[in-house]
Amino acid sequence: MLSVDRLRVLHAIAVHGSLSAAAQALHVTNSAVSQQLTKLERETGQPLVERNGRGVRLTDAAELLVEHTARILSMVQRAEAELEAHRDDVTGHLRLSGTPTAVRGLLPHALNALNEAHPGLRLELHEEEPHESLPAMVRGDADLAMIIDWVGSPLELPPGMSRASLMEDIGDIALPADHPLAHRELLEIDEILTLPWISWSKASICNDWLHDMIRSRGAEPRIVHNVEEHQTKLALIAAGIGAAVMPRLGRGAVPEGVRVVPVQPALVRQVYVFWRTDASRRPAIRATVRALREAAATYTE
Repeated sequence: MLSVDRLRVLHAIAVHGSLSAAAQALHVTNSAVSQQLTKLERETGQPLVERNGRGVRLTDAAELLVEHTARILSMVQRAEAELEAHRDDVTGHLRLSGTPTAVRGLLPHALNALNEAHPGLRLELHEEEPHESLPAMVRGDADLAMIIDWVGSPLELPPGMSRASLMEDIGDIALPADHPLAHRELLEIDEILTLPWISWSKASICNDWLHDMIRSRGAEPRIVHNVEEHQTKLALIAAGIGAAVMPRLGRGAVPEGVRVVPVQPALVRQVYVFWRTDASRRPAIRATVRALREAAATYTE
């Protein structure tokens, strides 16, 4: 009979491309992965991997086995979720991936509530951008992920996922305090298109959104700097270097020398959490989603 644990090792090798990467993802030693793979090859009577440069390549037999393994692991996870639901205990270990602003704005409140209500639950947090957390969910390296995407540019979730909306996040325009537009109470979006922008990092969905938003209105974005951290952006703006779209969630204190002005139509981001549908009945999943929703409902800038 094939071992589920050994099938899980083969699946990790297929996803991560090498024995060492699979070992890291499974939190075991390289030797343990190699031993499990050898035993699985003995059970199947066929070689399952071949050397391919610094990594490995799956044989045809392994590819067939991995296809079945994905379904087997999904069924195992569903069974585990139903057992947890039957016990109705909010315990165990959950891995949560989240974008920095969502983590900063919502997690302190949510984690505090979870610690008080469910001391047997251990939540492991990883701060990641969507291009990192989406693959992590597919690989099974995360149990939940908090995502932020802009209205008009939604992200496509992997198949087999469920989601819950948490809140809407508004983006204002941060300007040097002596900028001609900084004294205004409200800006029209056409007034800001030609500003010198301090954007997000080039690989981020927010940077792509800013380019698309400006180009959709007939202008070409003038990006003077690409910066990820909000506080770094604010420091540059205070020094008179550019402007930025500054979302309210997790913004923190605005330094002297910076004025933040709303714009119309509003620049809106959707904040939501998603998880694998097979795990929907896990009490720990439901409790964490509930805590995140409560944190979002009570969030104040």
